[in-house]
Amino acid sequence: MPVIDAWIQHPTPRHSDHEMFDSLRRWTGREPLTDPLPVAATVAALDAADVQIGLTTAWYGPQGPLISNDEVAEFVAQSDGRLRGVAGADLTRPVQAVRELRRAVTELGFVALRLLPWLWELPPTDRRYYPLYAACVDLGVPFCTQVGHTGPLRPSETGRPIPYIDQVALDFPELTIVCGHLGYPWTTEMIAVADKHANVYIDTSAYTARRYPAEFVDYLRGRGRRKVLFGSNYPMIMPVKALEHLDDLGLDDEARELFLAGNARRVFAL
Repeated sequence: MPVIDAWIQHPTPRHSDHEMFDSLRRWTGREPLTDPLPVAATVAALDAADVQIGLTTAWYGPQGPLISNDEVAEFVAQSDGRLRGVAGADLTRPVQAVRELRRAVTELGFVALRLLPWLWELPPTDRRYYPLYAACVDLGVPFCTQVGHTGPLRPSETGRPIPYIDQVALDFPELTIVCGHLGYPWTTEMIAVADKHANVYIDTSAYTARRYPAEFVDYLRGRGRRKVLFGSNYPMIMPVKALEHLDDLGLDDEARELFLAGNARRVFAL
């Protein structure tokens, strides 16, 4: 069955080797990336898990881009159609950020915007996000973000689904919001917000199938089958590793197809 991975990043050394990822390297045993990684290596990692398309993201933070939109566009160009771009933006310059998002979507062909609140230490309800939310609605692309605690060494508070994602969805009911990383340890809150708002979704990036909380597996099997997208968070977790225990989840054929590809294809208009 073909797979779409809703959250990967083709890393640059300045992204992969940043000090805030020391904790992740400790957990995963990954070595620093001293030289640029060939795009072919990322495509090979997708192939190993039957991933047809990986949504590869730019990373923008207060000190500048760790992976720029133009770098992502170059990775996409080298991928033979296997990667799609997800834009980043500088929250401290809202007008320029909106212009950059428009360029990424209309000129570079990107399919979404992703901002990481913990990287900025600004919750998603901060006024600096709001021009970008309006631009996403206008451009017809989803806003992607991270919920739950942070593995990197930054505060986790900005990842709470309630009140932050709930309030943004109330303020922008037309905005499609894709919340990565399950929301753990606030998974029940995340499920409640996805139930409440028609345009709020969850992706499973940063978690292997065997680590999904029990209430999340129940949601994925049942009423949440149209609300959950597969994501790996490659290269932190290889897609094949993220899916290793997929069969243990007890998904029927419809839930499995929606989770692995159907929901992402619909949400990102792929």
